[in-house]
Amino acid sequence: MTHPAPAAPSSPAAPPEAVGPLIRCLTVLRELSAGGGRQAVGDLVRVTGLARSTVDRVLSTLARLGYVRVEGRDAVLAPRLLELGNAYLAASGLPDRLGPLADRLADELDESVSLAVPDGDGVRFVHQATRRRAMSLAFRIGDLLPAERGAPGALFADAWDAADRERWRRRRAADPTDAGFPAVPPRTHDEGDADDSSTAVFERRVDAARAAGWSLDDQLIEPGLVAVAMPVRDPSGRVVCAVSVVSHTSRLSAAELPGAVLPRLRDTVTAMELALTAPPETPTGAAPPTGGSHASWMRASKQELGPEFVESMARGLITLTAFGAGRAALPLTAVAEATGLARATARRALITLEHLGYLTSDGKLFRLTPKVLELGFAHLSGLTLPAIAQPHLAALVERVHDSASMAVLAGDDIQYVARVPTVRIMSVNITLGTRFPAYATSMGRALLAGLPPAEVSARLSRTDLRPFTRHTVTDEEALLDLVRQVRTDGYALVDEELEEGLRSLAVPVRDRSGEVVAAVNVSTHAGRTTPAGTRDAILPALRETATAIEADLAVAGRYVRIPVL
Repeated sequence: MTHPAPAAPSSPAAPPEAVGPLIRCLTVLRELSAGGGRQAVGDLVRVTGLARSTVDRVLSTLARLGYVRVEGRDAVLAPRLLELGNAYLAASGLPDRLGPLADRLADELDESVSLAVPDGDGVRFVHQATRRRAMSLAFRIGDLLPAERGAPGALFADAWDAADRERWRRRRAADPTDAGFPAVPPRTHDEGDADDSSTAVFERRVDAARAAGWSLDDQLIEPGLVAVAMPVRDPSGRVVCAVSVVSHTSRLSAAELPGAVLPRLRDTVTAMELALTAPPETPTGAAPPTGGSHASWMRASKQELGPEFVESMARGLITLTAFGAGRAALPLTAVAEATGLARATARRALITLEHLGYLTSDGKLFRLTPKVLELGFAHLSGLTLPAIAQPHLAALVERVHDSASMAVLAGDDIQYVARVPTVRIMSVNITLGTRFPAYATSMGRALLAGLPPAEVSARLSRTDLRPFTRHTVTDEEALLDLVRQVRTDGYALVDEELEEGLRSLAVPVRDRSGEVVAAVNVSTHAGRTTPAGTRDAILPALRETATAIEADLAVAGRYVRIPVL
């Protein structure tokens, strides 16, 4: 179901230099994001008002960029789209510089802690340190809240001018139930009545926050949820974000929360403001592709897809990735150099993105705005590792015509977390959640090979190394040799050790830090060919699949912890 965008005054007409195909592309991305990351193509045609042929070309171009997948009749957001939001987060420096301090505060208080930034008359989250409880914060990075519903909004509204306040009042009047903010529970019409008294209440909260230096949320979002927020200022004194401590009335009442958390919150804000005075660290993320790489990729895409690849759309989106850590504010020349675009082309893309609110400019330098996060970041930041892997496993099965799976270590066992079966007369019947001893499986050995040798030895020494078939290796030293060989070769092949007639080939999957977090395999019948034949036929495709999963995981895991289950 598509959620309407937050109500706002009518947008000004696009400037003459604006790139129409880029505007239409971002319209499709916004609707797909608002619809929960998956929509039927026909529904996208209806809600965007665009021609079917236009939507098809947009989706084809986005698929080429890796930002969407088209699955049957549905368009689905893909993890690589997160690189746009990552560019904003890296350029802002807030998660990198302040996130560790927010995490530490959450550990000290044993409460959820958030970082949020102003986004128009709303508040958008850029970092979450969440405590997992039955009643806890459920917002995601990228979620947008109305300014009046939460503690940070009153802090940000203190800097509003008359035009900002009028825009807020008009949005309240047009959307009294907050239907345009799907991250928050809707209000009833009585609660959302945007009359003078409601406006006055928020203005009193703004005045109180200014006087106190902090803001209180007493169940403004939903019953039971309470929060205290303080502003964080840059060296010029400008409020760049707010840090909130969020609790529940079952633990602390709104009256009790400030006394319980403000001392440590004030210390954290002081540390955060000090962190913002330090010179920026050397960027650790990958630099954007060179202009030459972009240009050659564009040419190849256009040659392969013809009119289904719209270069002006791709150029505009790639412009966003020119920004990042150490590249927060860029002049036109730097953007053109980073993207390989002609100055005139880059200028038109930047003007279009500024018109749509994704960039801001002082006339010389361009900066990304938090609105970039509306392009699917909240939905995609909630993906798990199995969800990231599933489409890649499906593509692998289509390629090799055998079942493919993903597993993680669970104690001394492996546990299946994703699986795509194939249709054969003789097939392997395994369900999600199935566990097997790691020592007797290809994925288990691939996972064990990612551990320190001493830990592998300790695990095997405490495991009951029983045989499953006459081929099962049960000697501890022999198993240690096999794991060492897997570490060297980068793959594990297990032939009829778990079950007679079953052969399995597995490779590890690593996160962005290089740690082995999972393994993927292909299972086949041993009677079809020799072990060497299985390796030669399947290993290249299996390695390419693991590489594709790792690429998605690297993008998705830059600012979000990706659960393995």
